[in-house]
Amino acid sequence: MLWQVYPFTEFKLEKAMMFERTLNPGGLKLTLALAAALVLSGCISAKTRPDADAQAAAAAAEAEAARLAQGRLSHWVVDRGDNLWYIAGVSDVYGQSEQWPLLYKANANQIEDADLIYPGQVLNVPRDSSAIEVRRAIRHARNRGAWAVGPIEPSDQAYLRGN
Repeated sequence: MLWQVYPFTEFKLEKAMMFERTLNPGGLKLTLALAAALVLSGCISAKTRPDADAQAAAAAAEAEAARLAQGRLSHWVVDRGDNLWYIAGVSDVYGQSEQWPLLYKANANQIEDADLIYPGQVLNVPRDSSAIEVRRAIRHARNRGAWAVGPIEPSDQAYLRGN
């Protein structure tokens, strides 16, 4: 044969060719047409194709990760009018405003109230947060309540403690 078939597709090809022979004994043209259709549709393929596909997918994933890592900020200098919600939403930070609690937790030593940050503060932008930490931060942001300058919200204190 001109191609190699995977064991799970070889059975399908063999069954299809047997079925075709019963309908049209000696019909070589139809058999070749059926085999060509199976090759073109991807039901059968060269043995090296999945490895090449996997390598291409891995290379694409690495390139995407490298692209995302470039241009990403590790620190943010607070400017007048900034707030954690805005900073987290900047594409070079997280690109999702609801991740502001990650900034709050990473900078708790210099942010007393999440609702109040000051121009000139240099905030650390953590890049090593796990998926669980990100989900927890988003959940906190969605359930926290309205922004209010004043006493520190009990939910913020609980978030910082890990509750």
